[in-house]
Amino acid sequence: MRLAMWSGPRNLSTALMYSFGNRADFHVVDEPFYGPYLRLTGLDHPMGEAIKQSRPESAEEVAQSLLGPIPGGKPHVYHKHMVQHMIDGIPRGFMADCVNVFLIRHPARVVASFTKGWEAATAEDMGFRQQAELYDEMRAAGQSPVVIDSADIRRDPEVMLRRLCNAIGLSFDPAMLAWPAGGHAQDGVWAPHWYGSVHRSTGFAGAEGPLPELSGEAAQVADKALPLYERLRAEAL
Repeated sequence: MRLAMWSGPRNLSTALMYSFGNRADFHVVDEPFYGPYLRLTGLDHPMGEAIKQSRPESAEEVAQSLLGPIPGGKPHVYHKHMVQHMIDGIPRGFMADCVNVFLIRHPARVVASFTKGWEAATAEDMGFRQQAELYDEMRAAGQSPVVIDSADIRRDPEVMLRRLCNAIGLSFDPAMLAWPAGGHAQDGVWAPHWYGSVHRSTGFAGAEGPLPELSGEAAQVADKALPLYERLRAEAL
């Protein structure tokens, strides 16, 4: 199985990568298109130069590698993708050969978390539009993509991971519920900037509290994204 997990930033995506990465039958790939995305856009991201150096492949080379042999001879691979990376110039054809799952999170929580790590972030950096677009594209192509909400995973990890595995035709493995502290060997070079809390974790955090209160531009970004989130939320496991 080639499992493509499509998420925006600050959305439990790293923890879920660690969850699948703790299975003996999975190899994981962390944001494979990050380097090509930065080169194509010229955006100035935290640790941008280090990211481009660590991800020297072209977008086409990345896409080919995602469909190539799975490292370690493992039967399955987990691709952690950021939806905002899928701009013009990033091929999408490989998605037809993947099981596509969309990981969603309430916009207010995403915006509040993301702007702590990068105050200059914009609505496009959050990925809500791109996530809905990719979901619609997969539906139009005849796929039945799966949607799962990070809040549901945090409320009951075992129940939701069992549902996810069942939905994609995979046996559940209890190893998915915990992982060693300190990160994963496949972490991207950007991990020191973004993965601090998940590096200290050994499992999924508990249920989240009330939605954060936003103001100004942050509130506007979240409000604009809310209908997109709610549309995918209606399809969630």
